[in-house]
Amino acid sequence: MRVVIIEDELPARAKLEDMLKKLDPSIIILAKLGSVKESLDWLSQNSPPDIAFVDIQLSDDHSFEIFRQQPIGFPVIFTTAYDKYLLESFEFNSIDYLLKPISEEKLKRSLDKVRNLEKHFQHQNIHTLTNPQTTMIKNRIVGKKGTEFIALELNEVAYFFTEHKIVFVRDFSGRQLILDKTLTDIEAMVDRNKFFRINRKFIVQLKAIERFKPDNGKIRIFLIPELKEEIHVSKETAPEFREWIDQ
Repeated sequence: MRVVIIEDELPARAKLEDMLKKLDPSIIILAKLGSVKESLDWLSQNSPPDIAFVDIQLSDDHSFEIFRQQPIGFPVIFTTAYDKYLLESFEFNSIDYLLKPISEEKLKRSLDKVRNLEKHFQHQNIHTLTNPQTTMIKNRIVGKKGTEFIALELNEVAYFFTEHKIVFVRDFSGRQLILDKTLTDIEAMVDRNKFFRINRKFIVQLKAIERFKPDNGKIRIFLIPELKEEIHVSKETAPEFREWIDQ
């Protein structure tokens, strides 16, 4: 389970992380964030987590502001010392509401709730459960080259990328088309077992990764077809990438 913790109080953040790791050592903490701004920056540049634990009152604003500005497709467990935000929290993909101080028993119940939902909806992704408007996985995408529109099978796609606010798709033959979708739209429609958003600019297919190597905490990716620029997975996303490519 890939987790993001949004909490501005360092002792509370450390305690939550320790309890999560104790309850489930396989949990991967993708990021620990302390403000609305920091959270918005991270969410805009990384693929979504499986779940987020979010304190409501952050240093610069209520965390609800994060989800007003950044549409999300992942479940959220809110953590707070106040019960007055309970009803409002359910407007933002909340599946639980934990009052501080959080006990290990309460946290375990929340994790069990997430797992039970996954089992009950085993033919659906939990992101679809919490965000019914999520795009269904597709087999092809339509791009534009000049005045022509071309349908491209997704298994022919090497990678998607954005440049100068334009989104492109490149296939294994090197053909490049313009898309009228955002990378976030594309991320929702592709099979996440085959495609991975390595950073804010690139979504790549597994078959397009020729090789990769560590690079000062990041991971440098070598793609087919080859690109002149260096492509990196960020330090924060590197553990998730390693888990994905090992599966």
